[in-house]
Amino acid sequence: RLPCDPSSLTRWRQRLGEAAMEELLAHTSNAAHAMKAVDGRELSRVIVDTTVQEKAIAHPTDSRLLEVARKKLVRLAKRHGIALRQTDARQGPALSRKAGGHAPARQFKRMQRVLWRQRTILGRVLRDLQRQLEPTVRERIGIWLERAQRVLAQRPKDKQKLYALHAPEVECIGKGKGRQPYEFGVKVGIAVSARKGLIVGARSFPGNPYDGDTLAEQLEQTRRLLQDVNVVPNVAIVDLGYRGREVDGVQVLHRGKAKTLTRRQWRWIKR
Repeated sequence: RLPCDPSSLTRWRQRLGEAAMEELLAHTSNAAHAMKAVDGRELSRVIVDTTVQEKAIAHPTDSRLLEVARKKLVRLAKRHGIALRQTDARQGPALSRKAGGHAPARQFKRMQRVLWRQRTILGRVLRDLQRQLEPTVRERIGIWLERAQRVLAQRPKDKQKLYALHAPEVECIGKGKGRQPYEFGVKVGIAVSARKGLIVGARSFPGNPYDGDTLAEQLEQTRRLLQDVNVVPNVAIVDLGYRGREVDGVQVLHRGKAKTLTRRQWRWIKR
């Protein structure tokens, strides 16, 4: 058994908020320094990188998103006592299964016809629900109507797509992994001490910015979390994703600077 229910842990973390989580992270660095597990010289040299914090969502195919949006609207209508002309409770799941069969068989024209039909059904349910909504109910469920409209309007090549009805913050991020070309979540920056690997900074970067544009903010957070141990990071070891960016007061090292690196700095990079 798990020591605690994952949902309880999530709600606890959300109640704490970002500031309290940063304070907990600072306490771990302070405790490690007080126990002499790491020294100040080591904390002044950090490794910075980004990763993807994946969200708990199913793989966001267009067919599945359209079906999930239809089911959500039908449930909302039932909860508020609204009788829809058609709910397509049988045709909706059948179309979703059909699209899932056409895609592996590379029958893309047939799959597109199924998607067009699913969009027609979702649009009809959405318009029927909007016609019968009272103003007070519309205010309560307006966010779900807006998300259903986004799912209805978006196309495969669009940017800023909605990948999960319950988690609009999810983004599609490609990190160049052969086994997983795309990950669905939020970009996160991590800073660790160069030798022992103690985490001294961690924060999210919504919007999937360029890695180099996150470096200054990541080092600023690390500097803030290490202020109790009187250590300021002055060397940041990064990969080529940060190329082209410098930070005042910090020596940024990566293998793109091969001609200017000393032997000692090369050892730091190879670690």
